[in-house]
Amino acid sequence: MTETPARELLSRHPLIDGHNDLPWAIRDEFGGDPVRARLAEPVPQTQTDLPRLAAGGVGAQFWSVYVPATLTGDAAVTAVLEQIDIAQRMIEAYPDRLEPALTAADVERVFAAGKVASLLGAEGGHSINGSLGVLRSLYALGVRYLTLTHNNNVGWADAATDEPQAGGLTDFGREVVREMQRLGMLVDLSHVATSTMRDALAVAEGPVIFSHSSARALCDHPRNVPDDVLRQLAGNGGVCMVTFVPFFVSPECAQWQFGLLAELERRGLDRRDMGVWDTVAPEYERAHPVPEATLAQVADHIEHVRAVAGLAHVGIGGDYDGSVGMPAGLADVSCYPALFAELLGRGWTEDDCAALAGGNLLRVLREAENLAGSVPPFR
Repeated sequence: MTETPARELLSRHPLIDGHNDLPWAIRDEFGGDPVRARLAEPVPQTQTDLPRLAAGGVGAQFWSVYVPATLTGDAAVTAVLEQIDIAQRMIEAYPDRLEPALTAADVERVFAAGKVASLLGAEGGHSINGSLGVLRSLYALGVRYLTLTHNNNVGWADAATDEPQAGGLTDFGREVVREMQRLGMLVDLSHVATSTMRDALAVAEGPVIFSHSSARALCDHPRNVPDDVLRQLAGNGGVCMVTFVPFFVSPECAQWQFGLLAELERRGLDRRDMGVWDTVAPEYERAHPVPEATLAQVADHIEHVRAVAGLAHVGIGGDYDGSVGMPAGLADVSCYPALFAELLGRGWTEDDCAALAGGNLLRVLREAENLAGSVPPFR
């Protein structure tokens, strides 16, 4: 199917992507300087720039203010503040293309003005350093979701890719979830252990999200969401924003990653340290070429989440600039129309696609805003 109907659809309905790591790429590639990144022009070092956002029909983006799990304590707090600063300076540097958004109404207003509504999401609960005061400060600075963990446990919540420690959420972890919902900050369950997902859903009084996760039934990776949790998510009212990361989309790519992890363990290296991955992965890849994931597989995950949780509970969280490779057909942020063309070709209606693109997430944002202030502190 031609992409023209998909492009027209995305011009009418805001595409809200749940997770993009461009602020970290700016830190890594351009010394944290968004002006030096020259985002108004094609940027070969990244998967994201302003021309490609426009070509992709992106109407709103959660910019991840990511902190590596190897940074802990005060260093993690400093790093998340620096990432917020980079993201805010990036938005300020391109006022004709980007505009900050804090609410669902902001997203709709900015989209109507022809700009990309720019929200912030903090990736990794270690960035609050066990402090509800820091959590509240992040909200005051514009952060509208917190991913409870990254790759490592945080003491009060278990991660999907670490050895179980807390058994899910501790009492303090439940307090964090409760305080987030009291503030109106979305609870993001991407990266967390299945036990943490279930504990968070048990305590949550409003919708939660998965900002960048796919379906475990189609790709058996711990970063993905099992069907029983997807069914719970429907009861909660939340949204699973399907990611494009090949390791979470393709079983063959997942097996490749498991082989790399085994190699790291054989060498006695910490499999949770992304810096170690960056060092060893190119050598491993030369001997073991990475399989290719496909756009059709991403569409399969979207349809699976829809089938299990329902149309109202699926969204998109590409994770561009957070993954070195992307599926064939989804190389960068210009490629969203191809995905929607695939879904239209599978019989999705415009209303279906509008819900997936951003309608579901707008509902969740509104519900979080309405719930704010009504949730009592956890006792």
